[in-house]
Amino acid sequence: MSLSTHVLDTGRGRPASGVSVRLEAFDGNGWRPMTSATTDTDGRIGDLLGEEPLVRGEYRLTFEVGAYLGDDAFYPEIAVVFRVDSPEEHHHIPLLLSPFGYSTYRGS
Repeated sequence: MSLSTHVLDTGRGRPASGVSVRLEAFDGNGWRPMTSATTDTDGRIGDLLGEEPLVRGEYRLTFEVGAYLGDDAFYPEIAVVFRVDSPEEHHHIPLLLSPFGYSTYRGS
């Protein structure tokens, strides 16, 4: 169905705009690039799939947060691997970001 993300900068108390995000799918032999996009002014990417269908399997979102956080970023890149068992459902993967930590969860 669809896949979206939202990056919130909890250290600054605002959305993280301008963060590059890559989507890859695991094909049994390795990670296959699917698409990439950049968060908007509200820190969101509404549709990461484009023309690609969401199918059962493992996916990886890589958030390039180093450019957003600056040269002192402890985590210049954050990879979130997740499994899709119900491709007919909407999948939302938010990232809560701070200078020295992060968290994520399955959103709605």
